[in-house]
Parts: sequence; C-alpha cells; structure tokens
Amino acid sequence: MTSGPERTRRSLLLRLPAVIAAAAAMPARASRLDLAALMALLATRKSGEARFTEERTVSGFDSPLRAAGTLAFQAPDRFVRRQTEPRAEQMEVAGNQLEWTRGGRTRRVALDAVPEAAALLEALRGTLAGDAAALQRHFEASVSGTPALWTLSLKPRDGRVAGAVRSLQIAGSGADLRSVDLQLAGGDRSLMLIEPLDPRAARP
Repeated sequence: MTSGPERTRRSLLLRLPAVIAAAAAMPARASRLDLAALMALLATRKSGEARFTEERTVSGFDSPLRAAGTLAFQAPDRFVRRQTEPRAEQMEVAGNQLEWTRGGRTRRVALDAVPEAAALLEALRGTLAGDAAALQRHFEASVSGTPALWTLSLKPRDGRVAGAVRSLQIAGSGADLRSVDLQLAGGDRSLMLIEPLDPRAARP
C-alpha cells in the first residue's frame, strides 16, 4: 500500500510538468515580473507552513534518496524544516543561529561559521521574506514568468559556494513557493516539491 507522503510526492511530481508547461505558454501580454516585483509579492506573506517531499540524486546511489516533512517560516528570518521521513530531524534558523536536532542531540552553530550552508539558507529565507538585498549578497538573481507562475534563478557569487553549488531555481505561484531545484557542481541534484498548508493551520 502506498503511504500518504508517497502519494503526495507522486501527485506533486505529476503536476509539476503541467505547471512548467503552463508557465511557458503564458501569453506575452500577461504581467511580467522582475526581481523587485517578485520580492514585493512574497513580502506580503508574513508566515506560513507547508508539506515538502524531497528527492536527492547522489552519485554512487542506485536510486534517489527521499525525505518528507514540513517547512515553516515566520518573518523576518525564522525558518524551520521538520523532517519526518526517513527519520525524524529538525533544522531551525533564526537570525545568525542554526540549530540542528537529530537522534536526540542538538547542535548549535553561527551561520557565519558555515558560509556554504548560510548562502543556501539565505536563499530560502530571503525568498520567503521578499528580501532582495539578502539574496543579492550571495547570488546573481534573475526572474521569469508572471505573478501566477514564476521562477527565480540564483547563481552563487562566492567562489567557495560556486565550487559546491551550480545553481538554485525556486518556482512558485503568487506568494507560495512550490519547488526548490538545487543543482550541485558535481552533478548531484536535490528537488524539493512544496504543498502549502491552510494558513489557519500554520504553525511556524
């Protein structure tokens, strides 16, 4: 029997090509987005929670590594990833502090001490908060699409980050993020599909 998270993952994967195709077919007369307009749109959402499913393609593994759980955000800078499968763990970022809990153990570090991780986390937090300055500190950013269906493409500015990360593409609809596609320099890839939850049930 297929589990609930697996059904959700398959449903999102089946819908993703249709979403991409719809964005490509959007009439030219539709309102186009630039970075400033997208950030203003995203900044209207002050908090939220979503389910996620993630597939990581890693060299040396015959099949993708899968994970599932929830994401939560509260403006201006609190981001929480709660993973429930394949094992329970949690990552919380607030300000310059990163807290990681796994197997009953918690580790706390300053983001400044892990610049590669900091850049990726700032990509997510900056996008969720509609903070263009935070994004542009670490990435060259470009936007395509319309308010209904958009894609934010990010390329690392820092050489250390670029040595590990080739590109990051975040796609969304309105103020909702729907996917995060991380391409690593060595050819590995992580694709996270996101399903927003009812705002009344949000628990940042």
